Amino acid sequence: MASGDTLSSRERADIERAVRIAEQLSGLSFSVYVGPAEVPAREYAEKLHAELAAPEHSVLVLVDPGRRQLEIVTGTEARRFLRDTDCQLVVLGMKSAFADGDLVGGLVSGIQQLGDHARHPRTVHTDEP
Repeated sequence: MASGDTLSSRERADIERAVRIAEQLSGLSFSVYVGPAEVPAREYAEKLHAELAAPEHSVLVLVDPGRRQLEIVTGTEARRFLRDTDCQLVVLGMKSAFADGDLVGGLVSGIQQLGDHARHPRTVHTDEP
């Protein structure tokens, strides 16, 4: 998680816990940026995503509370498990929480939903009768 200097240590811990759970569920890497974004926000989010250790397996959630910007960037491999429609549904829920003034709750819920949507399907052994 980057920036977010206005978050309390408990809020940061809540977000970090949501990230860990999402990563365990999906096998993907999640990163969160809360703070001012360069304009346009989408390009800035893509730039931050490209700088991650393994961008192809990563999901970046960018929130610029001051400009009311929210972006989710997924890597090429992450996109196999996390569709655009999944992200759009998550964005709607997060925006609703943000509109109620619940930045951290919206982030935690959104990250958990992303991890749940990206959960890899279980493989079934087909060589058994």
